[in-house]
Amino acid sequence: MIATDWIHVVAGLFIMASLALGIWVHRGWFFFTAFVGLNLFQFGFTGFCPMNAILLKLGVKPNR
Repeated sequence: MIATDWIHVVAGLFIMASLALGIWVHRGWFFFTAFVGLNLFQFGFTGFCPMNAILLKLGVKPNR
């Protein structure tokens, strides 16, 4: 898998986990859901994603 594939996997995981934590643990976790959503929103305009930089440093193949 390439970096952009992993970005979608990680974003989906973060959103689902923070929604579950917000429902069953503390509603403050919904702020994390909003943070992920805002990051995806700004990525659409700027093309910069911090998760991409992290994944590249971890050795994930760059985008094609």
